[in-house]
Amino acid sequence: MNLAQTLEAQREAMRAIVKGDPEPTKALYSEADDVTLANPWGPAVRGRAAVCGMLDFVGTRFRGGVLEGFEQLAAYVDSNIATVFENERWSVKIGGRDELSPFRLRVTCTYRREGDTWKLVSRHADPISEPRPDGPLQS
Repeated sequence: MNLAQTLEAQREAMRAIVKGDPEPTKALYSEADDVTLANPWGPAVRGRAAVCGMLDFVGTRFRGGVLEGFEQLAAYVDSNIATVFENERWSVKIGGRDELSPFRLRVTCTYRREGDTWKLVSRHADPISEPRPDGPLQS
């Protein structure tokens, strides 16, 4: 799978996770134990088992969601590693809520070439997508 195909698979994986299915995202991750995940649901985790466990937890938080779009802001690519910075827009049912809520993330993903394919090795997503006039410390 080339990098463009991997990025499209990442988008498809996000379409699945907003419906509560973490399996496509887990399949994108490298089998190596240096993988990392930092997301709004808890502290950053490292290692394949910890990342898969966190993705399983994330899958329990979402249902009935819709991936509204991606905005790629930058991509840094060489022959063996690529980092992509994007904004993601979702509408999701979070927890036990019945209504769709907007869910906006700024996301940085790093991919590594492993053999003839690209694998996700790090994803950092946080919900800050709007200017914060008082900086990061708001009450």
